[in-house]
Amino acid sequence: MIEIPSDLNPDLVPLAFLLGTWEGAGVSDFPGSEKCNFGQSVTFSHDGRDFVEYVSHSWVLDSKGRKVRPLESESGYWRIDKDRKVEVVMVRDQGVVEIWYGDLADKKPQIDLATDAVARTAASPQYSGGKRLYGYVKGDLMWVGEKSTPEVPLRPYMSAHLKKVVTPEQVEAWAKDLGDLPDDGIAFFK
Repeated sequence: MIEIPSDLNPDLVPLAFLLGTWEGAGVSDFPGSEKCNFGQSVTFSHDGRDFVEYVSHSWVLDSKGRKVRPLESESGYWRIDKDRKVEVVMVRDQGVVEIWYGDLADKKPQIDLATDAVARTAASPQYSGGKRLYGYVKGDLMWVGEKSTPEVPLRPYMSAHLKKVVTPEQVEAWAKDLGDLPDDGIAFFK
């Protein structure tokens, strides 16, 4: 269920499907890096201004799905304009800063992004740019990322399937709304 918070900046309504904390797992595979399954927690939040704050933490999982060690962390800010153009400024723990541009698809909650600028510290791994696709599919958030380096052309490297985390406060608020439902539950659908 997509909720639009009452204090959400009106410019951000098209991005409301991203809001919340999402957790799940995915696969990472890129030449020169360890191929692994990973867990991920992503939070998209807002404070009333014209951007959505983004924070992601991922970790390597063992064969039983247990956390082994951190994999990647990134944070940034997402904006959207009246023409559904999305811009993202992102910082990664590996010493990379990126500017991404893309589009929110017409009539579906899907965002296609590509890097426009990349800056790296001297200690960061080689990285030339990337593409990402985010989609809200049957209540879940799915994404796939592609990246390139001077040695490796653009190719998929990570993807994940995330489920929305429901807080006890949300459940409590939803339960309060149940008081308006008919006793038999069926009359509601008539």
